[in-house]
Amino acid sequence: MAAQFGRRLRRGATTTAVAAVAVAALSASQGPGAVLASDGGGGDQRTAGSAPSDDSAATGNSPYYTDLPPLVTPNKPGTSTNLPITGSAESGIPASVLDAYKKAQRSIASSDAACRLPWQLLAAIGKVESGQARGGRVDANGTTFSPILGPVLNGQGFAMIKDTDNGAYDGDSTHDRAVGPMQFIPSTWATWGQDGNDDGRKDPNNIYDAALAAGHYLCAGSRDLAIAADLDRAVLSYNHSNEYLRTVRSWFDYYKRGTHEVPDGTGVVPPPLDGGTDPSPNPGTSPSPTPPAKPKPDPKPPKPGGGSTDPKPSPSTPPSTQPPKPSQTLAGVENAGTGALTATAGDAFAERIKVRAKNSLGGPLAKVSVTFTIAGDTDARFEGGKSAVTLTTGSDGTVTAPVLQAGETTGKFTVRAIATGRSLPAVMYTATVTARQADAIARTDDKALTAAPGAEFADAVEVKATYKGAIASGVAVTATMITDGDTPAENDKGPYFKDADGKTVRTLTELKTDADGTLQLPKIYADDTAGTYKLRLTTEGGATVVIELTVEAPAA
Repeated sequence: MAAQFGRRLRRGATTTAVAAVAVAALSASQGPGAVLASDGGGGDQRTAGSAPSDDSAATGNSPYYTDLPPLVTPNKPGTSTNLPITGSAESGIPASVLDAYKKAQRSIASSDAACRLPWQLLAAIGKVESGQARGGRVDANGTTFSPILGPVLNGQGFAMIKDTDNGAYDGDSTHDRAVGPMQFIPSTWATWGQDGNDDGRKDPNNIYDAALAAGHYLCAGSRDLAIAADLDRAVLSYNHSNEYLRTVRSWFDYYKRGTHEVPDGTGVVPPPLDGGTDPSPNPGTSPSPTPPAKPKPDPKPPKPGGGSTDPKPSPSTPPSTQPPKPSQTLAGVENAGTGALTATAGDAFAERIKVRAKNSLGGPLAKVSVTFTIAGDTDARFEGGKSAVTLTTGSDGTVTAPVLQAGETTGKFTVRAIATGRSLPAVMYTATVTARQADAIARTDDKALTAAPGAEFADAVEVKATYKGAIASGVAVTATMITDGDTPAENDKGPYFKDADGKTVRTLTELKTDADGTLQLPKIYADDTAGTYKLRLTTEGGATVVIELTVEAPAA
């Protein structure tokens, strides 16, 4: 059981005795000794692009949970952290919450790799700030069912922060309150808020948005969170308290030793906040069942040799205590007949991804939330520019993803469909984007192309590509000076191009036709060897044109 010494700390009211208990509890846990960097608890002074200052702590130094991890860690040092979905309840993190932390880590690894943000640090802060979004009480998009609000920051036991958002986020137009699973005060959210689930909104009550915002906040000021001193300064900038740092550090080390995913809404729920708002339970779920009434003895004695003396089930027992029927139990999602996913760069995929949710009997299951996510090195997006969408299955158990639009990046990528917030296998689809093609290419004029030895060709070479008679824009073209003969090769003499460094080259790649399907080649130069030469242009798709170039001295 977690060591506890008071649920909330008040700014300016933390005693030395409480701090001593915290240190003692950490020592007793036999967890890894977190080396705390000495910076006086002041955090960083914020300059442009640097870490926030003391006056702009993410939480406004609002109260926080001080529960410590269990004395027995979820795993021993040196052993695997791939734990099964069992073990200490405290090491279980709700599925959507855990996914949000890991997604934030991946996002920041792409945009700020030098920060080296570990998702376990976000999990530790999320545990201390809101008990992992109140045990994962979030909807299919990761938004809490009701706002998580900290106490009113009116200076009465807490910090004094007057209203900065006119109550838009916290419902209080007089003072601020920390908001959401990562407990941002509104003024901080206005600066650091993010759209972590690509729904076009920045919502502090959405775990994906809040986790990504917390990651950016912790990484500010060119911090490297793999360095203990930088990590400590980042945590202190979140809430300026050494006790807060020790508490976050203890959960950080605990989660690094191992954790596992649990279904949304089944995580450990902390008690209501002191002065804060406890969100309502998940919509559609039953309250905690009350013990059934004790059965009264049957006044009539049982008949000899027949009848049962077992009491009838109490009518007060709520239906939610009964195990779900197999026809209502989600067994997984499967491909519902999606064909090959192939499209040319810039075009929409003709085929749409379709999945089917099935119950334990193999039949269709309606009203199941399914999330489609695009992964891989691609700029393909669903209709509306989204990389992830969440939809619900219909009465036939199926749901179809929006139209998939290919970008300019060619190659393969993956689309993943999974039951939202469930620990069930995903359905994986491979999609392919091919380069634009042309089946014909020709010059736009028929001027003779001549130059004197050692001079440049006065007229530019311009060509136009088409595909099935229509303009072929964005088509890759290769230009090569070739030799004569049945098997032409790159010529080592005659006309040539110049690369960016001014060096002689006789082959150009990475050329593309413009929106009108035309391409004008760079300047062509002649060497000192007179004669007639050939320039070959080849498109993606195999269309070819050969152009004649003449190098000759001008007439007297």
